[in-house]
Amino acid sequence: MKLRIAALSRIKSGPERLLVDDYLERGTATGRAVGLGPCLETEIDNRALKTAGEESRALAASLESGARLVLLDERGKALSSRQLAGQIERWRDEGCRETVFCIGGADGHDRSQFPKPDLMLSFGPAVFPHKLVRVMLAEQLYRAVSILAGTPYHRD
Repeated sequence: MKLRIAALSRIKSGPERLLVDDYLERGTATGRAVGLGPCLETEIDNRALKTAGEESRALAASLESGARLVLLDERGKALSSRQLAGQIERWRDEGCRETVFCIGGADGHDRSQFPKPDLMLSFGPAVFPHKLVRVMLAEQLYRAVSILAGTPYHRD
């Protein structure tokens, strides 16, 4: 099952870009043995998009038919790394071909532009910069894949 981050704007060269790329590459390499990956990223050019509705419509347009949809939202459910790994495992075992994790713009998601999400995911009540959220999500995807592969990366 592919794991994909869909996010608005581009991360140019710098520490965030290096971290996202590193975690996605690690997730891809580790996930092969357990039927996960590749771990990918889709960056949506949002320079011409003016509203949360337009941004959400652009993110929704990147979804493949049948993909599981996860919206990152501060009002979503906070999951432990093991819980996220378990959810990814269940979707994989159900035969899902792709799970897409959508990071919205500064004004969040316009839920009316998306199909019903399979999960609303939160990294807690704090507000984080979008570049940092992308790094955190890429790391959590790598961590989930590592948990499922039984590697020593994650320690409880």
